[in-house]
Amino acid sequence: MPKRVELLRTWLNNLPGMDIFELEAASDDASFRRYFRLTVAGEEPRIVMDAPPDKEDCHPFVTLAEQLGSLGLHVPEVYAADFEQGFLLLEDLGSTHYLDVLTSETADRLYGDALSALAVIQSIGPREGLPEYDSAMLRREMDLFTEWLVGHHLGIELDAADLAMLNDCFEQLVSSALEQPQVCVHRDYHSRNLLVSSSPSPGVLDFQDAVVGPVTYDLVSLLKDCYIEWPVGRTQDWVMGYFQLAVQSGIIKSEDEGQFLRWFDLMGVQRHLKASGIFARLNHRDGKSGYLADIPRTLSYIVEVAGRYPEMTALGELIKRRLLPVL
Repeated sequence: MPKRVELLRTWLNNLPGMDIFELEAASDDASFRRYFRLTVAGEEPRIVMDAPPDKEDCHPFVTLAEQLGSLGLHVPEVYAADFEQGFLLLEDLGSTHYLDVLTSETADRLYGDALSALAVIQSIGPREGLPEYDSAMLRREMDLFTEWLVGHHLGIELDAADLAMLNDCFEQLVSSALEQPQVCVHRDYHSRNLLVSSSPSPGVLDFQDAVVGPVTYDLVSLLKDCYIEWPVGRTQDWVMGYFQLAVQSGIIKSEDEGQFLRWFDLMGVQRHLKASGIFARLNHRDGKSGYLADIPRTLSYIVEVAGRYPEMTALGELIKRRLLPVL
């Protein structure tokens, strides 16, 4: 039995009512965390998070679970925590992720619920004590594209002109992000972290990396999801529908309407540069190859946006000419 699982079982055995239980793998994620589903005869199942303390810190998860739950959002209740060992016993919100059930027919309803929850996060979500999504963090994330995808995964050496072009694009993307209204940002608000759950739905997971940052970031995560793609026109309808909700909720001003879609599109370029680099890193550093299949979709978002914004044209051409053909 692996040492972490043995430690986990010992911890659970010492909790009240845990004399006899069953434990089965529930899921992994893109971090070092693992999740198990725990069942005790005659009781509702629960989830156990294993977060090795030398790689993950459980404190932000517990703090944000309490803060977001107090707003009426459906996040897991924390039943027990051992911060020193990195174990949490959590409410089980179910196993039906948005990605499992999103179709053309269900998307309006599901996204309607998710966007309503997002409006709560952005209008009254916690901000005090959260890190700022500042220029250094935004730039560091985009550098993952250059280092891990272009260099490490594809073995492409960019010349001075390409590097200068990327630097210019990165600076424009940072500027666009920082000029937006700054709100509580979940940072991974997408179809693998939202669950179809009992009311209120959705169940919201993986919020421990929340920051204060651009208003369109979570909207991009949801509507330009790296794991499922929608027609551009339908996506833009959802975006502008959310803009109206955000105005009504006091998140954004009505005079921002003319630039909201531009903010959204350029935020998407930043996020998709980051995500494609992370997917490559997950393969090479962490041995998680399953995300490689999502890189072409993720990069195709950038190419589509670049075709509509002249300042991003060169970036789109680099991806279309040198990256997508060899992925």
